[in-house]
Amino acid sequence: MRAVVVKLGGFAFPAKPDVGGLKRYAAVFRRLSGEGYRLAVVTGGGQLARELIEAARELGANEALCDLLGIWASRLNAALLAITLGLPNPLDIPSDVFSLTKALASSEAMVVLGGLQPGQSTDAVAVLAAELMGAKLVVKATDVNGIYTADPKTDPSARKLDKLTYDEAIELLSRSPVRAGTYELLDLLALKLAKRSRVAIRVIDGREPENIYRAVKGAEIGTLIGPR
Repeated sequence: MRAVVVKLGGFAFPAKPDVGGLKRYAAVFRRLSGEGYRLAVVTGGGQLARELIEAARELGANEALCDLLGIWASRLNAALLAITLGLPNPLDIPSDVFSLTKALASSEAMVVLGGLQPGQSTDAVAVLAAELMGAKLVVKATDVNGIYTADPKTDPSARKLDKLTYDEAIELLSRSPVRAGTYELLDLLALKLAKRSRVAIRVIDGREPENIYRAVKGAEIGTLIGPR
């Protein structure tokens, strides 16, 4: 059975849950599972996480506590997706590496989870899950169509990059802030984990769920990070 990890970014989890959108993502995941793929889906914290973190920071919380709030939000999103998928125990979301390992060992079809621990983005969780299940691809579904030389939302001269080595991606993204709720595209820990195990990461525009299916099936869309 082929293994793959999908990171479904926070864009898919607005403050008011998009039930129709969740059903469309679930349909893609069920189709891939039906075609013989063993899936782990990692959900971002979305708007709920951002609002909780912002409030906690204003109240004087430290970054570890802010991270924990974001993690709990991502787990709520994971439970909501698990409910949409009709998984048998939708509230039994892995909360650490040990429970994730157990879930992966007991399921031949699909595992859904959010964050695991402070200081570790859900991108890093996705790569860690790939390592644990022997997957060689993480599809990161986000709200842009790949990695650019600069932020395309603010810099009109930004140029999309079709492929990057791990080291090139680390160099490009090393300027990103490392604070709770600020992992824009990929964080350095995720890239370093991917490099050590040679897990490829394909960053795609996940606002169209079908792009996830296409990326898993090998379509050359978005930006691929991997060995040279």
